[in-house]
Amino acid sequence: MRAILTYHSIDDSGSPISVSPAIFGAQIRWLAEGPVRVLSLEDLVGVSPEEDAVALTFDDGFVNFETVAAPLLGQYGLPATLFVVVNYVGKNNLWNGKKGPGIPVLPLLDWAALGRCIDSGVAIGCHTLNHPNLCQLPGNSVRKELVDSAAVIARETGRSPRSVAYPYGAHTPEVARMARETYRLGVTTDLRPVDSDDDPLRLPRLDMYYFRAHGRLESWGTRRFDGRLWLRRQARRLRQTLAARGGTR
Repeated sequence: MRAILTYHSIDDSGSPISVSPAIFGAQIRWLAEGPVRVLSLEDLVGVSPEEDAVALTFDDGFVNFETVAAPLLGQYGLPATLFVVVNYVGKNNLWNGKKGPGIPVLPLLDWAALGRCIDSGVAIGCHTLNHPNLCQLPGNSVRKELVDSAAVIARETGRSPRSVAYPYGAHTPEVARMARETYRLGVTTDLRPVDSDDDPLRLPRLDMYYFRAHGRLESWGTRRFDGRLWLRRQARRLRQTLAARGGTR
């Protein structure tokens, strides 16, 4: 089984975007020493679907990535991709001045810190300019969010990003088509492993919010792991269906 794992903030707040440093450390040590290979995002897409392998991704670019996550990744030599919101680099995660329910306001890495992350082997991906729901924007604004953000990252870091994470996982076939003009890979929030027939610009990921207790990730490959993933996916589908119905009333 191949899967892309999603982390956001490594902190003890218990928020919907947070994994504690203790749990994160245990997961990284298990991945470094266990039977599951840790590959770069691009390498993961190229290996056999039957291989037990994961890619590590981190959304938003919180300061605690450099202070907590990066040292552990470096210690064990594990690759990772960090998706940054270009117009919020060096600021905080109040996207458009709004605070998400239960989400802590946290500082984001500046360009100098992102440069240090790159020097340590971290790949920088794009999380758009402003972290909008791309499905709610007109086509010209979607293209600007995708194209201009990549250009800024290339200018500031000297590296052109090869991957994009759609904010909130929101995308359409047309959004993916526009992303394909700039990026090799695109990742969503579809909660499942990577299948052999997945579009490289619409790859699923496993949100580690659902595996942030001792032993949950470590149960990889067991019926318990598969069952938990199935239940979580069904619950998410139900919430999305109810939300869509509510929006049409």
